[in-house]
Amino acid sequence: MRPQLYAHPFSSYCQKVLTALYENATPFEYCTLGPDQPAHESRLTELWPLRKFPVLADRGNTILESTTIIEYLDVAHPGRTRFMPVDPRAAIEVRMMDRIFDNYVMGPMQKIVLNQIRPEANRDPYGVDEARAMLDKTYEWLDRRLGAGPWAAGAEFTLADCAAAPSLFYADWAHEIAANFENLRAYRQRLLQRPSFARAVDEARPFRPYFPLGAPDRD
Repeated sequence: MRPQLYAHPFSSYCQKVLTALYENATPFEYCTLGPDQPAHESRLTELWPLRKFPVLADRGNTILESTTIIEYLDVAHPGRTRFMPVDPRAAIEVRMMDRIFDNYVMGPMQKIVLNQIRPEANRDPYGVDEARAMLDKTYEWLDRRLGAGPWAAGAEFTLADCAAAPSLFYADWAHEIAANFENLRAYRQRLLQRPSFARAVDEARPFRPYFPLGAPDRD
């Protein structure tokens, strides 16, 4: 039986896992979530009562959290691309960059987006300013750290790049990467050209009108 992924195509964390699955052409059952899929919604609740996604169900195992799911795929369904290096020192670098993209790019981006969904009386402009300032600092750090690339943790495409792809994709929509951060902007373009991530982006195109800040006419 193929692994089952409970996910939504427009979700950044789901795109992170989808990129890994598509990268290695891993067979899986895509259990898309939404009001038109009540059976999938019910099963998600059984697997994980907090109803956070993505969730991977495979061989009696329930794997939560995007980073853990990708590490699991590396072990249980290995393919041409290895997402975690065998060398433990190199693996530390990959895990560190994965955390940077999740916590300091994806995190503040989501704060900006979710604030827009709130009723106007409950919005937090101070918190949004903090999130934008964090993104600016992170962009600057990443621009220096990444240099000319090609990938986040060296010459190979890894878990870190799976994390970077959707986080930078949506963060640039919410708080555009400044033109002077040429390394970071070029890296984002390389990610968009990677067939595995490009597929995830294309699958999510029908949902762009729902982006709370208004999806830009690009990408």
